[in-house]
Amino acid sequence: MNITTFAKRLCLLVPLLLSPAAFAAEMMPSPPQLAAKAYVLMDASSGNVLVENNGDQRLPPASLTKLMTAYIATLEIRRGQIGENDPVTVSENAWRTGGSRMFIKVGSQVTVSDLLHGIIIQSGNDASVAVAEHIAGSEDAFADLMNKTVADLGMTNTHFMNPTGLPNPEHYSSAHDMAILARAIIHEDPAHYAIYSQKEFFWNGIKQPNRNLLLWRDKTVDGLKTGHTDEAGYCMVSSAVRDGMRLIAVVFGTNSEVARAAETQKLLTYGFRFFETQTFYQKGTELAQAPVWKGTTSQVKAGLAEDLTMTLPKGQLKKLAASMTMNPQLTAPIAKGDVIGKVEVKLDDKVVHSADLIALDAVEEGGIFRRMWDSIRLFFYGLFN
Repeated sequence: MNITTFAKRLCLLVPLLLSPAAFAAEMMPSPPQLAAKAYVLMDASSGNVLVENNGDQRLPPASLTKLMTAYIATLEIRRGQIGENDPVTVSENAWRTGGSRMFIKVGSQVTVSDLLHGIIIQSGNDASVAVAEHIAGSEDAFADLMNKTVADLGMTNTHFMNPTGLPNPEHYSSAHDMAILARAIIHEDPAHYAIYSQKEFFWNGIKQPNRNLLLWRDKTVDGLKTGHTDEAGYCMVSSAVRDGMRLIAVVFGTNSEVARAAETQKLLTYGFRFFETQTFYQKGTELAQAPVWKGTTSQVKAGLAEDLTMTLPKGQLKKLAASMTMNPQLTAPIAKGDVIGKVEVKLDDKVVHSADLIALDAVEEGGIFRRMWDSIRLFFYGLFN
């Protein structure tokens, strides 16, 4: 595909990350006002925040903290640092941890997999501490690991002091950060994400239900986690998929278990009703070829470093226009991943988003005769242009 063809197609498709605030959808109502301290509605594919109120406010996250505990555990499994069937010896510290429990016994051995189910489904504080100690040796060391992961994910309003979410003045997060964490959980490990949709877990003769009421009320909901303390109120992170579109809803500080489910449902209903998401190109796909001077080849493939995904109010796609430009006189050597151009998306002559085009392959420097010949060509090219 040449550059002109791609630009024409992009004007029709323009799959980029755009803020809904950039659009004035005439028929679109205002988002619902929730009875919650803070909330965020995010599209899982693009990462766009569609609705938010106090989304970056630092608040106690209660057991939503366990999303990070479970995320790190699955990350360690994927890295091969721990195994799902590894036996974990339950310490007295883990056994004595108060609050919601899996009811593991001190001195017993429980597999990582069972503990992971106990964390996610039963919200077990004892299971969370047992996993933290197994991975890092102590709760404090695990908290350091949690905060390093917070930085890696770009969660700028989060700091953890423990793996459970039990109250601590220096333990906080935000609705926006929890949506970022949920998005990572969903995209990075689909196999373990399936645990979040399980409605109950039976352990030690005790069957406990998942506290996410939406798993029973809405068949499109498949996760993630609830939380509650007197300080935090009733909180929830949920995700649902309808017609191939996945949304993440986060509410902090509602006043009851029923309220957090009802307020979350309002967000999801609004998002699915009035927004649409589509991915048109995946990262690494060749979108065009650009001329290269003084290289072993005369062209380099151009693409994008991230998926071309777009979330916007329904019916707004046709109002956008986009264009692509390449950097002038690309000269070898060019490394794979080098920025070689840009795509700009406009709404009414205003640039609302841009994305870098990168080289999909490396182009090595050509031989001496090739470099000399291109130098001559460039000289005359400069004279006449």
